[in-house]
This record gives sequence, structure tokens and C-alpha cells, in this order.
Amino acid sequence: MSQDAVVAKRYAKALFEVAFEEKRTLEVEEELKSLVNALNADSDLQRFIGTPRISGEDKLAVLKKTLEGKVSGPVLNTLELLVQRGRLEILNDLLESYLRIEGESLGIADAVVYSTYELNEEEKAAVTERFSALSGRKIRITNVIDKSLLGGLKVVIGDKLYDGSLSGKLERLEKSFNDKHRR
Repeated sequence: MSQDAVVAKRYAKALFEVAFEEKRTLEVEEELKSLVNALNADSDLQRFIGTPRISGEDKLAVLKKTLEGKVSGPVLNTLELLVQRGRLEILNDLLESYLRIEGESLGIADAVVYSTYELNEEEKAAVTERFSALSGRKIRITNVIDKSLLGGLKVVIGDKLYDGSLSGKLERLEKSFNDKHRR
């Protein structure tokens, strides 16, 4: 584990503890995701934050003005600490660590669901229900479009792959034929 990841984990643990006390863990999660997505999507903001000639105080003032009323106190305080300590680059790692800590604490597992099209809410609910029962944890879904599947779904939860895709079934069928012909 890199030094940045270790540091990010410490910040994430502290942020989670505060969010848990305030009963805002999921709200803080959404705010962190939005913040990371916004920073990653805006190249001008990235240059501004990465410019060493701009003082930490100036960076913090701009970020506070931009985020005031849009994020909670715990997220804003964490951001302030990161800017003051010159550690804003660990924000992505902090989000990953926060999600892991939150998941372990609240019994939530993240699932990446690969499909040939965007799943609607009803389909997402069905997948969530099915895989929550399988894993024994509440499932949080991220839907990824993968045209190579031909049909069906592929679900990844942690290090487990559940392949119900048509292309996966065809591969398994082909493998079984090949295994029978080798005997």
C-alpha cells in the first residue's frame, strides 16, 4: 500500500467516525463522490489546485466559497485539512477508503453490474435484491455498459464474479466441448 493510500485511509477513518456520530454517513459519501467527480472533471480547477505559486490559503478560500452550503461541515473540514497540509491529491484514495470503511461498518457491498444497456430502476432493484440475498450484505450498484456481453449480466462484488452474460455462457459451453473432445 502506498504512503498516500495509508494517509488517505487515516483521513477516511476520521471522516467516517464524525459522519457516523452525526448519522450522515451516506450523505458524506454522496458529497465526497460529487466533490471527487467535480475535481476530476474540471481541468482548470485541477491546474488551480496544482499550481504551487498559489498559496494554500487562497486555494482554500476559493474552494470554501465554491462549496459553501453544498457540502457538510465534516467534508468541508476534511478538505480544509487536506489543503492546509498539501494533501489534496489523495482525495481519490480518501473516497475509496471511505467507501471501504463505510461498507464494512454498515454491511454494504459495492457491485459493478455490466450490461449491454443502462438498467432501469426496476432492474437495478431486482439485481440488488438477488445479490443482497446471495452475499448477505446490502448491495450498492454501479451499472457499466459493456456491448461485448451480447446479453445478460456480469456482476462483480469484491473479488467474486457472477457471469450470467450470454458471452460468458458461450465461453463456458465452448470450454466444455473442448474438454470432452480432449478425452
